[in-house]
Amino acid sequence: MNFKSSARLIELFNKSSVFAALLFLLLCTGAAQSAEPKSRFAKFEKIKVHYQTSGKGQDALVFIHGWTCNTDFWRGQTGAFPGVRVIAIDLPGHGRSDKPQTDYTMDYFARSIEAVMRDAKVNRAVLAGHSMGTPVVRQFYRLYPEKTLGLVIVDGGLRPFAPKEQTDQFTAALKANYQTVAPQMINGMLTPVKDEKLKTQIRTAMLATPQHVAISAMAGMADEKVYERDAIKIPVLAVLAKSPFWQPDTEQFLRSLAPQLEFYMWDDVSHFLMMEKPQEFNKTLQGFLITNKFFDKAKS
Repeated sequence: MNFKSSARLIELFNKSSVFAALLFLLLCTGAAQSAEPKSRFAKFEKIKVHYQTSGKGQDALVFIHGWTCNTDFWRGQTGAFPGVRVIAIDLPGHGRSDKPQTDYTMDYFARSIEAVMRDAKVNRAVLAGHSMGTPVVRQFYRLYPEKTLGLVIVDGGLRPFAPKEQTDQFTAALKANYQTVAPQMINGMLTPVKDEKLKTQIRTAMLATPQHVAISAMAGMADEKVYERDAIKIPVLAVLAKSPFWQPDTEQFLRSLAPQLEFYMWDDVSHFLMMEKPQEFNKTLQGFLITNKFFDKAKS
């Protein structure tokens, strides 16, 4: 074979390799786009709980929204973890789930998650909880430790935000004048959000949650029993927005509960950090999943 023939073969090989790589990327992109979450409803006590599911597997990454929010708050995450079973839940009273007149406690929410997992045929989960979702997934771990692989704290707390007297006063004010107090509270949470379109979307969604749900869930979130200091013996990822709201010893406190803690506090983000910086959040969460080999365990 002469030099020109050899060069031609190398050229063809290189072109075919590039073509193959491009084809692979296109196929992967197409698969990601086609993996749209599917809506399902699980039976929980006498109600239906809506959830979105994508991917396959008996272990899942489960997203739990915050106070008066819904699955749409995780829209930047639900399609971002190819190869992983992903579920996002509308907690009872929220989104497309039923909204009965009941006590919306953290225990009630946690048990509804377990009902969804049974309906979805999921055995174990890494649970990510935003805001109120944090004490919800914490309670899930208490009730179902064998079903909990890891926890992800997204700008949520594992201790009371204020003394009981203050939280009781706030809940009473919310109940007495919801139409004024709720918008003021939500606007305060949205002040750091720079994207006006996102700010409007969040406000509209939160104010759409029924008053009886919002008031009861706020009271449930203030229950001191939710914040007992029992140990968390599984890996925990915490991603918080830097704010005067968090006490200086927040990381130390979390490590006292969860020795297997990966902790981040981000600058220049709001309470809705996973919506403002979805790619950065997803990269951080992906690293946590890989480091702890959660879904490798499912394959073994």
